[in-house]
Amino acid sequence: MILESTLFGLIRTIRTARTQAEEREMIQKECAAIRSSFREEDNTYRCRNVAKLLYMHMLGYPAHFGQLECLKLIASQKFTDKRIGYLGAMLLLDERQDVHLLMTNCIKNDLNHSTQYVQGLALCTLGCMGSSEMCRDLAGEVEKLLKTSNSYLRKKAALCAVHVIRKVPELMEMFLPATKNLLNEKNHGNTRESTYWGEERNYALIGQLSSSQLVPQLVRILKNLIMSGYSPEHDVSGISDPFLQVRILRLLRILGRNDDDSSEAMNDILAQVATNTETSKNVGNAILYETVLTIMDIKSESGLRVLAINILGRFLLNNDKNIRYVALTSLLKTVQTDHNAVQRHRSTIVDCLKDLDVSIKRRAMELSFALVNGNNVRGMMKELLYFLDSCEPEFKADCASGIFLAAEKYAPSKRWHIDTIMRVLTTAGSYVRDDAVPNLIQLITNSVEMHAYTVQRLYKAILGDYSQQPLVQVASWCIGEYGDLLVSGQCEEEEPIQVTEDEVLDILESVLISNMSASVTRGYALTAIMKLSTRFTCTVNRIKKVVSIYGSSIDVELQQRAVEYNALFKKYDHMSDITPVIPTAPTSKPASAGGELLDLLGDLNLTGEQPVSLKSLCSQSWGGMSWLVLHFLPSARRIPSITAYNKNGLKIDFTFERSNTNPSVTVITIQASNSTELDMTDFVFQAAVPKTFQLQLLSPSSSVIPAFNSGTITQVIKVLNPQKQQLRMRIKLTYNHKGSAMQDLAEVNNFPPQSWQ
Repeated sequence: MILESTLFGLIRTIRTARTQAEEREMIQKECAAIRSSFREEDNTYRCRNVAKLLYMHMLGYPAHFGQLECLKLIASQKFTDKRIGYLGAMLLLDERQDVHLLMTNCIKNDLNHSTQYVQGLALCTLGCMGSSEMCRDLAGEVEKLLKTSNSYLRKKAALCAVHVIRKVPELMEMFLPATKNLLNEKNHGNTRESTYWGEERNYALIGQLSSSQLVPQLVRILKNLIMSGYSPEHDVSGISDPFLQVRILRLLRILGRNDDDSSEAMNDILAQVATNTETSKNVGNAILYETVLTIMDIKSESGLRVLAINILGRFLLNNDKNIRYVALTSLLKTVQTDHNAVQRHRSTIVDCLKDLDVSIKRRAMELSFALVNGNNVRGMMKELLYFLDSCEPEFKADCASGIFLAAEKYAPSKRWHIDTIMRVLTTAGSYVRDDAVPNLIQLITNSVEMHAYTVQRLYKAILGDYSQQPLVQVASWCIGEYGDLLVSGQCEEEEPIQVTEDEVLDILESVLISNMSASVTRGYALTAIMKLSTRFTCTVNRIKKVVSIYGSSIDVELQQRAVEYNALFKKYDHMSDITPVIPTAPTSKPASAGGELLDLLGDLNLTGEQPVSLKSLCSQSWGGMSWLVLHFLPSARRIPSITAYNKNGLKIDFTFERSNTNPSVTVITIQASNSTELDMTDFVFQAAVPKTFQLQLLSPSSSVIPAFNSGTITQVIKVLNPQKQQLRMRIKLTYNHKGSAMQDLAEVNNFPPQSWQ
């Protein structure tokens, strides 16, 4: 039978299996035989059978039916049985299973056993899987063994005590007297175990153990380690016990945090470790890294902090990618407090942008943006623009946004700022984020003296190439606003180009018919053509013809714009030839709330003092009638906006419009903003309404909500309400924030009455 074979025989048999199915069949037969043996209470093979079960458990097969057999082996008087029983308990049991509590009495007896190896087994098991109840019951036995003269037991008791403190923090005081004694141990293992306590105490232990006593003691131990000669027992690659050195450095970091005296006491030894540790092996680099973290976390001297940053700078030259990544991450954390020291390694950091490793590239890019200031902005932007041109697609959006922010903050001149933006738009292409377009338009608007130069550069940039949508959108807006400057050739910054009105319209019409143009881009182009009707004199009829064609477009947004613009041409074209005026106060005759959108201005008495023409109306509008609706819509027709959701920094507002073609349709525009310090990504908005309504959810403007309320996501919802019932809606929000997936549900019941009446 397979049952009578040894553990090694079972292993050999299983390894002969040629398929996974054959292996499962062998395991099932063996488990069946083992179960039969357990039912027969066969004490001869119990130890061997449990050992086989543990092997099968490590292969991923269920072995829970052997838990009680482990307890029987633990209760045995034979050491070989106890050894397998305790090993099985550590592998098959945990504190979530009540059966482990049956071990408490056995462990207590074995902690008081006359044989140190049995005591060691009990300590290892308690320190591995002991629950809070077991730790509370057995803490006294652990504390006794911690004071024993046996070094072998003290080491295991110290590790077990760490687990006890972790499970039952209030038992910490029981183990305090032994802490200083362990630090004085000649046995490095015992000393190392004592340093774990300092990390497990959640700062409470330091409050009870004087830092003024601990720090000199730890400094002395660390000094002996770095000054001692060759020790075969503790030497690793020529360094004496690097594991203990790392543990001491971590404990010093905790002790020196926000403590001037303790920090001063450890400054010298930290400098010695930083200068005397060998850097040719990873062992030495590990110690140096912990030394750097300690220096940065305590109140160290400025010279010592510079030394720590120089160590990280040397790490950047290491051939090991992991070391370079660790160095970049550490420098990124310290760049705000030690900016000048990190600046000295700027060239090395920029070189890391050329690394083949994607993680190193990302860290180098983030650190490069953190190093940009008014003194180096030209050089750093040159390097980052070169990186933007050659980097992988996943970097382009972040890099473009970073360049925009840095240029806005540190631009030495308006022309340099415009040129940098142009370079990003032509290099990053469609990877530029949606929120960048309105921000760039705002920048161009404010740079009055650069309007002619900007529109000329943008015009030349999009000639024949409409694939880069953000660039085409910005260019279309600028041509619509400053097309007259383009035609007149008013450009002092460089030699002006000769462009006719028809050539400008050719470009915008090409954008409209291009297969590469998105719906939003076509909207920019159509609005630009409409604006040019007030800036061009010879091509007005052509503009009217183009606009009228898109009145029957299958794109609803484009069709609506064209219809509104056509209405402006038909109803208010006479305003281009006369100088009518609009009163500063409403007339006594009320405006009709039930009229069509195109009749909004029908009742205005043009006899006031403030002149306004079709040209001035169009020059202040990006969206045709939208400006007119905003300023002249009677109060009875306006629908107040609402806040539908405001939680965890995410705010969603609803604004409302009534459809011109169907009064039963309410058009809701959502605007999502983010007030936290990090972007919200992969944002998805979902909505549901009762069956008496019909809902259409259009595509959002983006999936990323920028931090600090620096931009918004917009999305349009169309709700058909034929029965004029009160609107009710359930919304579902999903997004990623701070590395976590977020999801929330909410109900919106506070819709204003005007949205359904």
